[in-house]
Amino acid sequence: MFDIIKSIILGIIEGITEFLPISSTGHLYLANDLLHLDQSPEFINMFMVVIQLGAILSVIVLYFHKLNPFTTKKTTLEIKQTWSLWAKVLVATIPSIIIGLPLNDWMDEHLTSWSVIASTLFVYGVLYIILERFNKNRKPILNDLNKMTYRFALAIGFCQVLSLIPGTSRSGSTILGAMFFGASRFVSAEFSFFLGIPTMFGASLLKLYKFFSHGGQFVGLQLPILLIGMVVSFIVAYLAIKFLLNYVKSHDFTAFGWYRIILAIVVVLFFGLLK
Repeated sequence: MFDIIKSIILGIIEGITEFLPISSTGHLYLANDLLHLDQSPEFINMFMVVIQLGAILSVIVLYFHKLNPFTTKKTTLEIKQTWSLWAKVLVATIPSIIIGLPLNDWMDEHLTSWSVIASTLFVYGVLYIILERFNKNRKPILNDLNKMTYRFALAIGFCQVLSLIPGTSRSGSTILGAMFFGASRFVSAEFSFFLGIPTMFGASLLKLYKFFSHGGQFVGLQLPILLIGMVVSFIVAYLAIKFLLNYVKSHDFTAFGWYRIILAIVVVLFFGLLK
């Protein structure tokens, strides 16, 4: 039963961190290192990815009208723009399929460590601060998501590949890349949300397939542990998305950069010196 409580805590952490540019995977692995889910390594490895599906579902609920091309409440132009948006999202997932899939197992085996997470937290924290200072005297060239080109979407997709490294942050790498290429913070954040839908559905299905194909099965409370974590992450992520969209209207991402740097230092001190 203690693992149910731990799942709730991990669900809260996932919901908060999935769409903020601070690395959900990094936070989950660090949190589990402290909480210690009393489950098999195979289940934990699958849990850390599939729990993110709950957070991704919150995007579908929150943006259901915008993402739905079959509604009768849209004009012909709006339906065309919706299909175009989905096409751009799919184009942006291509780099993750071509590059990410072959490297997935190697990344899991060699880069899931506190030292890698601390390094990527620090590096991307510095990059966010540098980028925001660089953008102070630069106006975005893309303020409308409907005007995003397929080439622009593909470039963001290549940035997403970097998030395979734990601690990088999928939303962090895509938002950072989109802003660097000239998108506004709001457009960068929204496209990052939408790009997470096929990416995390694919990643979750792959993890589930590997879990079951290698003889894994849900035993004891494992299924409730997974489902509760997903439900909690869904609820918390729904609120986190609303917060971020309001935040970017009047703030930049410098605070997230400093948060990442401070967390990286804390991780090094705790895991490197105290543990």
